[in-house]
Amino acid sequence: MRAHHLAAGWTDWFVEETFLNNEPWRWLALFGVLLVSFVVGKGAAFALTRWGGRLRKHKGISAAATVLESLAGPVTMFALAGGLYFAATFMNLSYRSDGVVQSFQPFWLNACRTITVLAMAWFIFRLVDLIEVVLNRWTSKTETQLDDQLVPMIRKAMRVFVVIVAALFIAQNVFRWDIGALIAGLGVGGLAMALAAKEALSNIFGSITILTDRPFQLDDWVRIADYEGIIEEVGFRSTRVRTFFGHLIVIPNNTVASVAVDNVSARGFIRRNLNITVTYDTPPEKMEEAFAILHDMLDARKDHWAPDREPKVVFSDFNAASLNILVVYWYAPPDYWEAQAFNHEFNMELLRRFNEAGIEFAFPTQTLYVKQDSPFEAQITNG
Repeated sequence: MRAHHLAAGWTDWFVEETFLNNEPWRWLALFGVLLVSFVVGKGAAFALTRWGGRLRKHKGISAAATVLESLAGPVTMFALAGGLYFAATFMNLSYRSDGVVQSFQPFWLNACRTITVLAMAWFIFRLVDLIEVVLNRWTSKTETQLDDQLVPMIRKAMRVFVVIVAALFIAQNVFRWDIGALIAGLGVGGLAMALAAKEALSNIFGSITILTDRPFQLDDWVRIADYEGIIEEVGFRSTRVRTFFGHLIVIPNNTVASVAVDNVSARGFIRRNLNITVTYDTPPEKMEEAFAILHDMLDARKDHWAPDREPKVVFSDFNAASLNILVVYWYAPPDYWEAQAFNHEFNMELLRRFNEAGIEFAFPTQTLYVKQDSPFEAQITNG
């Protein structure tokens, strides 16, 4: 009998006692609903992620995989919102304040709507990756790489747009704020905001100029203002250049759009001006032999010259300490290190053949003649 009375007491407490206007069984039911909702949401998220991973392994269906993976995260929030909405059917959401019965239900339902809108915004936020997939397929068919950089810029802009729209939707439809009055109030300080955002707007217009004019592409070697390096990224506000010393330089886009941009990678060839100096005591016959050696070396390398640009060899000048032979050639393709390897091989052969021919290279010298009273003359040479 004692056990029976104890069980009856627990039962009465379970269904009659209240905490925050709700009996213990209602709180236990709420906990059960939320627990089931969470488990269902996590299970659905796991299934969607696994299904999306399988689809991604198959060629041509990455878009469907992106949709499933985008839904995997928000589906738990959808499940929790549904559980809260269902719990409103058995939870006592009314309370007494100053003798007046108030209802907590509007706030509860607004919380459900807010979670639902946030879940939907999260889904759309992640679904932007699908647009990125489509744009990447389109940009991969073009020769320029600059439009590849446009894809992440569009993705960032769309995600910012989704966040703003979601915030305004919640403010107007959930919390019943007057968005029109809020925007009108912001208009009072519009001039100040415009002045403050002048620099940001100029950078945005600079990025538009870069994307339309296409003065360079990603991975191009450029000289911008006082900086030289490789283009790593073009954003809404700035362009990132990696210098050859490893430094990352961030240049505002309005600066890039307003200064001269030297795109070294866009050149069709690499020009070399080679000055070969020989001694003044070189006879004309040896000079002719030097020209013959140089023409022979250049003719043997004619496959490396840019189209319509024949190499030149001329006796260009009488220097202060040497006779100058100018060699000009235009190397193609314009790969810097390949050109340096070509120059190395050219120089080594030139040195060897001039030494074999007995043609001496000149170096800066000074000859000083000192007049003396004696019939002898002293000659001092500094080299």
